[in-house]
Amino acid sequence: MDFKGKDIISIRDFCKKDILHILEVAKNMEEKSDPNLLSGKVMASLFFEPSTRTRLSFESAMNHLGGRVIGFADAGVTSASKGETLWDTIKMVEQYSDVIVQRHLIEGAARLAAEAALIPVINAGDGANQHPTQTLLDLYTMLKTKGKLEGLNIGLCGDLKYGRTIHSLAIAMMDFKTKLYFIAPDELQMPKVYLEELKEKGVEFVKAKRIEDVSKELDVLYMTRIQKERFADPIEYERLKGVYQIGLDLLDISKKDLKIMHPLPRVDEIKPELDKTPNAVYFEQAGNGLHVRKALLALVLGKVK
Repeated sequence: MDFKGKDIISIRDFCKKDILHILEVAKNMEEKSDPNLLSGKVMASLFFEPSTRTRLSFESAMNHLGGRVIGFADAGVTSASKGETLWDTIKMVEQYSDVIVQRHLIEGAARLAAEAALIPVINAGDGANQHPTQTLLDLYTMLKTKGKLEGLNIGLCGDLKYGRTIHSLAIAMMDFKTKLYFIAPDELQMPKVYLEELKEKGVEFVKAKRIEDVSKELDVLYMTRIQKERFADPIEYERLKGVYQIGLDLLDISKKDLKIMHPLPRVDEIKPELDKTPNAVYFEQAGNGLHVRKALLALVLGKVK
């Protein structure tokens, strides 16, 4: 694929070859990147929903490559609070920028933005739908820490119903020979639409309610928080919060080289006692977002191929 001018909306938009190419460019960016590569380019950072890692890593990536950043981290300070439509916001912002990075609380908002804009749009998360750049940095982290993507046993634990990072990652792993373990209470299990697609693609998966029932099988454990902001019923959230909490005792019943990942922020699902173990790679994972997002910006702006 020629990435120049392309939107990054869903991980579905990329074949296995595309994904591996992005990861290779990210590796090159980590090893050495040109601090003037995106000089003269402007990134519009439009975050209608709170973010720390995604927003800061995109902005840092643009700054590291010599570009400039405009935008907002609070939709309340924009004309959206006056009733301006997303379509009009995008049509206005594209007049001032070369690429748009957008996070929005509504599913499908990224696709709408891409339809409105004549410049590349990168989806930084749309509701409970997709988070493709997080998926790419997750894959990059697995590749760096496990040395491969093929043949891994990956446990996805926590909020699988609303977790957009989980949904995107499961889709991406369909291209690799992995076995997926969905660890969640029934109320937060993986949506049927994804399970049916996995079956159609011949991807092996197991559903479980307890980590300890499958921990000895896992090469990677991908933890997620129970997302309070996605629950329509606060009583349901209170009942399910804290359902999974892992600490050093997990390492006694797991493979020695188990890698523990998390898209962050964490609440109480990973105890700090795990942070200094070689198994914990979630902060490195967050750091890898810089390299992957450098790669994506350079690719869609046509500065690398």
